[in-house]
Amino acid sequence: MRSQAEKGRVFRQLHERPGLLLLPNPWDAGTARLLESLGFEALATTSLGMSNALGRVDGDNAVSRAELLENCRVIAGATDLPVNADLENGYADDPKEAATILRDAAAAGIVGGSIEDWSGENIYDFNHAVERVAAGAEMARSLDVPFTFTARAENLIRGVKDLDDTIRRLQAFEKAGADVLYAPGLHDLSTMRTVASEVTKPLNVVMSAGDPDLTAEQIAATGVKRISVGGALSRLALAAFMKGAKDMKAGSFRWMRETMPTSELKKVFSLK
Repeated sequence: MRSQAEKGRVFRQLHERPGLLLLPNPWDAGTARLLESLGFEALATTSLGMSNALGRVDGDNAVSRAELLENCRVIAGATDLPVNADLENGYADDPKEAATILRDAAAAGIVGGSIEDWSGENIYDFNHAVERVAAGAEMARSLDVPFTFTARAENLIRGVKDLDDTIRRLQAFEKAGADVLYAPGLHDLSTMRTVASEVTKPLNVVMSAGDPDLTAEQIAATGVKRISVGGALSRLALAAFMKGAKDMKAGSFRWMRETMPTSELKKVFSLK
């Protein structure tokens, strides 16, 4: 197994090299191991996927801080890959208090993480949002392992359809020390290209909010560095689950032919 420091260095190098980084989102140890078996180079946790697994409505504080950090520990410990964490808004409004979640995520084995500029009720005031990013960057730099800090501008998925303000925030977050920039809600190539051209740090796009007809190659050509999918793989798994369950309720078991063979699961899970 790689050490955490090695994972941190690898994750940083994946952002520095040429080309796109595909960052899929497992929600437990099993899905992390399955994604690793496919050759992905790094993983990212998903708050929606975790909420789904717990049977809760996804939303602000759907899972507790302690539950989120335990999920980080489980996923990071299950794989040899670097793991980035969705750390919500840090579970605090105060900049320094919110930044402590980066320290605690690192203690759980995580080597990268994002913090939002959303309070749970509203987008933080611009200056306050920048202070939070600066505090996060300071905390990330103080850790004993290389840690890649991502700053999220939540406007576009929180009802604030103001791309100019989103870009302004990302630019300020970059100056405040964020390693990666992230604005969930970028849907089309033109918008992705516009945002990517206005910043110099790596830009993450989440395809759960993007046009699903786009290809990774097309997205990379806009200047985007990293693609994640949020809770979409979780929703895909649940869609297959519900289809099989509905068929079973109707008395059909043909869905058995579409299941992953136990022998394949054993092969993946015995690799460690």
